[in-house]
Amino acid sequence: MRVYLSSDHAGFALKESLAAWLRARPAEEALEVVDLGPATAAPCDYPERAWALAEAVAGDEGSRGVLVCGTGLGVSMAANRHPRIRAALAHDAFTAELARRHNDAQVLCLGARVVGEGVARHALEAFLRAGFEGGRHAARVAQLGALGARGAGGEA
Repeated sequence: MRVYLSSDHAGFALKESLAAWLRARPAEEALEVVDLGPATAAPCDYPERAWALAEAVAGDEGSRGVLVCGTGLGVSMAANRHPRIRAALAHDAFTAELARRHNDAQVLCLGARVVGEGVARHALEAFLRAGFEGGRHAARVAQLGALGARGAGGEA
């Protein structure tokens, strides 16, 4: 699985830590980690960072994304503007897991000023391990897709 990561300056340190943690996984759990930046903690704007990650994930079937800003709110709002992305703000492993199981989220959003490194790792692990349950949730996810198409000027 390919995992894309990005952040703004407020989320930079946590993004770097998560990227290093993902790269250090045992060989049997190895993931391809793609860090989309930034490369430093210099001030940068989250909307462009989130959109670039959303584009990458939308164009790479089966991949996942991780976005980090100060609260996780800004990056989740920006990524969810992409019509083919479901980005979920999570504050713990439980919400991260259900974002995958019930909402088929492809992008996990975290707040560096809200969750610590340990909680972020647990949430990301749960997000990566969980699969979409489908069933009763599939119709709702389809409705989300229809809303995205409508908002993008398409017909629902």
